[in-house]
Amino acid sequence: MKRILVMLSLLIAFSACNRNVDKKAQLEKLMKEHDKISEQIKQLQDELALTDNQNKKIVNVKVAAVIPSVFKHYIEVQGKIDGDENIAISARAAGVVTSINVTEGQKVSKGQLLGLLDAQVLYTSLADMETQLDYVTDIYNRQKNLWDQKIGSEVQYLTAKNNKESLENKIKTLKGQIDMSRITSPINGTIEEIPIKVGQSIAPGTPTFRVVNFDKIKVVADVAEAYSPLIKSNDSVLIFFPDFNTEISTKLSFSSKFINTLNRTFAVEAYLNSFKYEVRANMVAVLKINDYKAPNAISIPANVIQKSMNQQFVYIVAVDKGKKIAKKQVVTTGMTYNGLCEILSGLKAGDQVITTGYQDLNENDILNF
Repeated sequence: MKRILVMLSLLIAFSACNRNVDKKAQLEKLMKEHDKISEQIKQLQDELALTDNQNKKIVNVKVAAVIPSVFKHYIEVQGKIDGDENIAISARAAGVVTSINVTEGQKVSKGQLLGLLDAQVLYTSLADMETQLDYVTDIYNRQKNLWDQKIGSEVQYLTAKNNKESLENKIKTLKGQIDMSRITSPINGTIEEIPIKVGQSIAPGTPTFRVVNFDKIKVVADVAEAYSPLIKSNDSVLIFFPDFNTEISTKLSFSSKFINTLNRTFAVEAYLNSFKYEVRANMVAVLKINDYKAPNAISIPANVIQKSMNQQFVYIVAVDKGKKIAKKQVVTTGMTYNGLCEILSGLKAGDQVITTGYQDLNENDILNF
């Protein structure tokens, strides 16, 4: 019996040893199979990645690095060149033009005679009144001498005095009427226009001469009422002259507080301190008034910004596994001027924005630049 028990114990121990040996062998076999499968998986992954890369579109693009800079926005309005003083002289009396004493382009001084109206009747009346004045003055002097000697009546003296003073006042009025037939320049300047001719009959208020003082040149323009909160005197302004293809920088010298009720605009002016070209009145000038400035802004070409649903985005350069790919970047935009758009959020300094080739671009496309 004891012998049987010993034999059973040996059989059980041997059987356990065989099972451990089988498990180790099985584990070694599975490990070998695992390594082989892992190697096959890696090989397939590499082959698929290579195929994907070969199938991916490679797009030729151009990029621009984002560099913060000053961004300015301007309001553009069309204006015109004018002199410091631009005066249309009107006739003060009715009459026929008898002479024109100046020519267009001639420089004139303040008070200089420009033209005359026919005043012959007035001169005749003046001569007659002056003759009468000599007579009544003589009568007055005689009556005054008598009155000083207490001879004669006071009524005679006062009548002679009244006649003399009344005639003097009439002569003064008549001379004023004669002076109104003389057309003179109220300022120093240049004759720019003469719309009348000798022999022409004109009425009071008829334009006769235009005199412009170009000692100081200015540009004037009318700006829409909507911009009134944004524009004030001393604002920076760029003035472009199409006729000379040149642009200068200056400041607004005047911004009106009055809104024209007919066209809902207000006037602005900017003086030109020095200008090398010969200008003419009413020449076209474009005023670019600076109404917004951001000193350290990010701005990009406005045409690269695209829209998708309710979002605006641009394509920027990203790096994936050593390859440069396209990445869609949502942005928030601000003001736009002269082809540039201010970016309020979404981009930072150093980002590379795709500026050419973005039209047919998809996200994750491989880039070549």
